Amino acid sequence: MGIWQGRSRRKRTGGRLRPIRKKRRHEIGRELQLATVGAGTVKTYRVRGGNRKMRILTATTINVYDPSTKLTRNVKVVTVRENPANPNYVQRNVITKGAILETELGRVRVRSRPGQDGVLNGVRIDAGASAT
Repeated sequence: MGIWQGRSRRKRTGGRLRPIRKKRRHEIGRELQLATVGAGTVKTYRVRGGNRKMRILTATTINVYDPSTKLTRNVKVVTVRENPANPNYVQRNVITKGAILETELGRVRVRSRPGQDGVLNGVRIDAGASAT
């Protein structure tokens, strides 16, 4: 079944909305492809206007910014510790923006969107601070 991102056929109240036109090609969404921990794989796909976006399918490393030393390093990802997008993503090692990863440097919060940016950037979290 395809993903359609057009106007709903129902009002917020639950009433019916009469369609003003048929579905359009630009309203079609893409199938979900989630970034996971594994051998590094990046996929390019075409978006509106002939532009390109990069989608990370699997990643082994992350660019980590350390606020205390003000340096950025490329370190290895060990596993996903928390993911506020979906608790099930932790068991599946799925990486999204806002996920907390365990790396060689410690815990890191992902600040980029791996499904659209094609790069994995994060900020190191202090050990004493809470994850939220």
